[in-house]
Amino acid sequence: METFTYWFLITLAAIFVGMGKGGLPVIATLGVPSLSLIMSPITAAGLLLPVYIVSDIFALSAYRRDFNWPVLRIGMGGMTLGVIIGGLTASIVIEWVVTLLIGMMGFLFALDQLIRKKLSQAKKEAKINHSKGYFWCTIAGFTSFISHTGGPPWQIFTLPLGLAKSVFVGTSVIVFSYCNVIKLIPYIWLGQIDGLSIQVSIIMIIPATIAVYMGVKLVKLIPEDMFFKIVTWALFCISIKLIWDGLRVPLGL
Repeated sequence: METFTYWFLITLAAIFVGMGKGGLPVIATLGVPSLSLIMSPITAAGLLLPVYIVSDIFALSAYRRDFNWPVLRIGMGGMTLGVIIGGLTASIVIEWVVTLLIGMMGFLFALDQLIRKKLSQAKKEAKINHSKGYFWCTIAGFTSFISHTGGPPWQIFTLPLGLAKSVFVGTSVIVFSYCNVIKLIPYIWLGQIDGLSIQVSIIMIIPATIAVYMGVKLVKLIPEDMFFKIVTWALFCISIKLIWDGLRVPLGL
């Protein structure tokens, strides 16, 4: 029989996913770490994928008109490759190493942004570096496949572009909606989604759906400059959490 703690964390993870899909910065990344307190990260990732997909449907209805097509095209191409690599290497990937590396990259990038204050100085969209974009989006697809932590690599690519708030959120929602759908086939193939996990996922969809609309409302209330500062600080904090999660395994903590 599941305990109160189990259902509390299940609900909390669903809310994190929903609010993240509603546009709140990086918060969806907290879903897997929350569930990892009561189950393996791999099990948590499989449990959350259907919740992500259903939340994506509601998020798309809010942001479907706000996107940057060149950035979206790069994101879809890179993430497709990343998911394929993730599916083919799932049995040999050392998860804590990936978590640690992503945490370190996100931390250094966010620190650079905070020190240089690039975001506050960006007045117009910057030129897109396609090579950099495909590289980071491939990493985002791979890490999204492993543990739904594609946010930090994606933001390393997109934050310096100076996109408007609505376009940044909309492009992110669309590209990760696509990424989550293509992850479904390898997840089923690898046995990460089964009948039992689907039952729990269906329950989680209810608070996640409500949280999507909460996230959309909150994003509209946040001024644009403040929004991108929150994104950067959220990336900074999440990256520290990922570094800690990665170090816990080799240190035996």
